[in-house]
Amino acid sequence: MSQTCIGMTGGIASGKSALESAFTALGIFVADADRIARAVVEPGTPALAAIVDTFGATVLDAEGRLDRAAMRRRVFDDTDARRALEAIVHPAVRAALEQQCRDATGPYAVAMIPLLAEGGGRERYPWLQRIAVVTAPMDIRMARLLRRDGIDETLAQRMIDAQASDAQRIALADDIVRNDGSLEDITLAVAELDARYRLLATA
Repeated sequence: MSQTCIGMTGGIASGKSALESAFTALGIFVADADRIARAVVEPGTPALAAIVDTFGATVLDAEGRLDRAAMRRRVFDDTDARRALEAIVHPAVRAALEQQCRDATGPYAVAMIPLLAEGGGRERYPWLQRIAVVTAPMDIRMARLLRRDGIDETLAQRMIDAQASDAQRIALADDIVRNDGSLEDITLAVAELDARYRLLATA
């Protein structure tokens, strides 16, 4: 059981997946908020029932699962609807993240939380000992996002603008990884963080 939990976050297309892969390669367990967010709204879960109560059955597909595309369209330009959805999903995700990290073997565990800044920061995640933020220049992030999702620049910019700013994320950071180089650079940066976190776990 790991008592040392590290939060990791970053903006869309900043390189979070590369960091996750590097930590995993070192044998460190990474709990992924995005994966958990999908699991907590599976059919039969309390969160999905609450979503249907709030938004109606039209957010379900033919198999009774959450229609993610329809839900995204519903909340993307509606702040109140997005907040209502987050009020249902975020507490369930936070609880599962902490439990997975606590249950992990190894010297420490990492919680990958893309919306850490948007979701309340340290106040909502008091069990995180440190927070690492990955950053990348906006032009690099834009190019990655266009290539990865096959979308146009207008939509890509809206997706970026819908998130917290780099300044808001950096304000939470104990450690910053600048992802504007190669994968080897990421590997080296994560190796340095790993050494730091192993020391923290034994302190």
